[in-house]
Amino acid sequence: MELSMGMTSTVEVEEDSDNNKGSMWDLDQKLDQPMDEEAGRLRNTYIEKKFSALLLLRLAFQSLGVVYGDLGTSPLYVFYNTFPHGINDSEDVIGALSLIIYSLTLIPLLKYVFIVCRANDNGQGGTFALYSLLCRHANVRTIPNQHRTDEELTTYSRSTFHERSFAAKTKRWLERYAFRRNALLILVLVGTCMVIGDGILTPAISVLSASGGIKVNHPKLSNDVVTVVAVVILVGLFSMQHYGTDKVSWLFAPIVLLWFLLIGGIGLFNIWKYDTGVLKAFSPVYIYRYFRRGGRDSWTSLGGIMLSITGIEALFADLAHFPVLAVQIAFTVVVFPCLLLAYSGQAAYLMQNKEHVVDAFYRSIPDSIYWPVFIVATAAAVVASQATISATFSIIKQALALGCFPRVKVVHTSKKFLGQIYIPDMNWILMILCICVTAGFQNQSQIGNAYGTAVVIVMLVTTLLMILVMLMVWRCHWILVMLFTGLSLVVECTYFSAVLFKIDQGGWVPLVIAAAFLVIMYVWHYGTLKRYEFEMHSKVSMAWIVGLGPSLGLVRVPGIGLVYTELASGVPHIFSHFITNLPAIHSVVVFVCVKYLPVYTVPEEERFLVKRIGPKNFHMFRCVARYGYKDLHKKDEDFEKKLFDSLFLFVRLESMMEGCSDSDEYSLYGQQTERSREALINNNGNITSSFADPTISSTDSIVQIKSPSHANFTVRSSGQTSSQTEVDEREFLNNCRDAGVVHIMGNTVVRARRDSRLYKKIAVDYIYAFLRKICRENSVIFNVPHESLLNVGQIFYV
Repeated sequence: MELSMGMTSTVEVEEDSDNNKGSMWDLDQKLDQPMDEEAGRLRNTYIEKKFSALLLLRLAFQSLGVVYGDLGTSPLYVFYNTFPHGINDSEDVIGALSLIIYSLTLIPLLKYVFIVCRANDNGQGGTFALYSLLCRHANVRTIPNQHRTDEELTTYSRSTFHERSFAAKTKRWLERYAFRRNALLILVLVGTCMVIGDGILTPAISVLSASGGIKVNHPKLSNDVVTVVAVVILVGLFSMQHYGTDKVSWLFAPIVLLWFLLIGGIGLFNIWKYDTGVLKAFSPVYIYRYFRRGGRDSWTSLGGIMLSITGIEALFADLAHFPVLAVQIAFTVVVFPCLLLAYSGQAAYLMQNKEHVVDAFYRSIPDSIYWPVFIVATAAAVVASQATISATFSIIKQALALGCFPRVKVVHTSKKFLGQIYIPDMNWILMILCICVTAGFQNQSQIGNAYGTAVVIVMLVTTLLMILVMLMVWRCHWILVMLFTGLSLVVECTYFSAVLFKIDQGGWVPLVIAAAFLVIMYVWHYGTLKRYEFEMHSKVSMAWIVGLGPSLGLVRVPGIGLVYTELASGVPHIFSHFITNLPAIHSVVVFVCVKYLPVYTVPEEERFLVKRIGPKNFHMFRCVARYGYKDLHKKDEDFEKKLFDSLFLFVRLESMMEGCSDSDEYSLYGQQTERSREALINNNGNITSSFADPTISSTDSIVQIKSPSHANFTVRSSGQTSSQTEVDEREFLNNCRDAGVVHIMGNTVVRARRDSRLYKKIAVDYIYAFLRKICRENSVIFNVPHESLLNVGQIFYV
């Protein structure tokens, strides 16, 4: 038999935009192609050379509306939260301004913009991006569904290090005990819960502060009117989420740029008009004087000053699709100087108007432009809130993909940009909690205390994760790691100690919210882990399947049965449970495993792995569908079509590789498979015998299935044995598909044993059971039609 095979390979990159970046820019997608670790480290350098200066400036402009909306609205409420009881001494204003200046310099500028932003996962930022990097470089995932074939993915970039290196020692230290892996997971979940808290508190404080401008020109209005206005804006904001932001996101960058120019210009005007002496705050001496003069009151005021750097957690989470260099240019050229001018201008105004600290921002606006600035401030607050809400949706989807959040409905609001998502259930929960916070406190100071607590905890979590990233991913010298850790923890622990004094003044809110979400996420993850362990321990051996014979001891009825399982290897217990209780099984059985990997995306042509289970006449296969935490599981008809295309292509490839097979474990994969194909074909297109490996068993075989659109096969056969077998099996599969496809899913119920401790019974029998009851079923997630769904129930005890 002669074989002529032509292969074309392209990388399809999904453009993700978690926070309304959908229509921001449309670049050559080749720049976003997945790269190995070394190429990833040089990504920004490559972009600098590739992009023209004009294009970089355009990207920097567009990043303003996505990355810096939250950070830019902080001048609305910082000074009021710093001095909630008024200003006693004008020198305190200078000291507070000095603290703001150096906080902005050390945390957003040095730490985040120039260091943390480079710790991205192929452009993806945030807590889960750091966690995914660590999962690829160390075996720290608590659900043990990893397989060596996953490491051959194009996007599964990881660095290698010497066994005696400090990075290898850190890796072994982290992997040695299960409680360390659990501690890392809990740390990531805490950071995630605090980001969800930001999604509640940012709209509350931003919109309430912006709405407060009404009262400045109408002093007789009560706080209730301002609160009602804020609540109306919030209801409108959350109600519009289901439309998506793709159509209006082009307005974000101009609004935020106009906002920065306005606050910078107003600040410059106020410095010139009121007191140029505030510029001496650039001397750190005034920080020392501030603390010496105020004592504990100055220390607790750090909780308000820290609000000047809120939004940096969104800055890192919103990196996707913006080069780091563009983000750095935007911050250093526009954001940083405008914020310094804005805070300095407010300080200059307060030097002569200490009694106006409650609404210092609006009081310092010249009367002639008051209402235009009020409108822009409200629009900027909405943009900042929108970015935080979208970031919350994104991080919930990431947690969902990693089995750390109950299954909820995820709606993609843009056909072009799959990163723009909307989660209806969480949207309304966020809205209710946000309105409760706004109406319950009616006070920027208490909301600010809560906001500061959430932000400082996210900062601490990021620092701790960055330590591991610098050691294992970047392989930095331990002195550099210690320097980064020391400087970061000194500043952040100082702020954390200050917000602890305000726990009873609103700081408890994010702690309660985070605790509730942490319990939900950890209990769900615990139940998911136990279900996986049950499937692993109770899976059926291949010997048992082979012993049943080609008919599996049952009547084989026409059709294809898709048996969904979480196992990527072995035969699941659900199958033996099914055939034990029913007298028939379909002519073709495919075990389908939908698995999420710690990568941001899996290219379409690498999505499916197909292998055969048992001899050919059993007609049993396994298909592993792999997704990244940013990927979308397409609708059932699309998923089913791609699955069968991969299955048919597998049959064709298998017939060409006759005699090449392996054990129950995956071995022929990725580059090895490509090399095998090349070895299979000589220059004249003739099959060589070097492909066959007599050491490999003949029970299973696997190949990586490239997308059919990227493969071309022409078979010319002189002896029709292998080709005829392939044609016969493909025709058999087609006939079975025409006869009908049935989706068989397990409905596993988890219960605690009678001798379990009380807390375990509460977690498993009540919390997890309740979450399972209210969350979406797998059949809904996979869009399986009801008429072709078959649920198989089973109970196990943990």
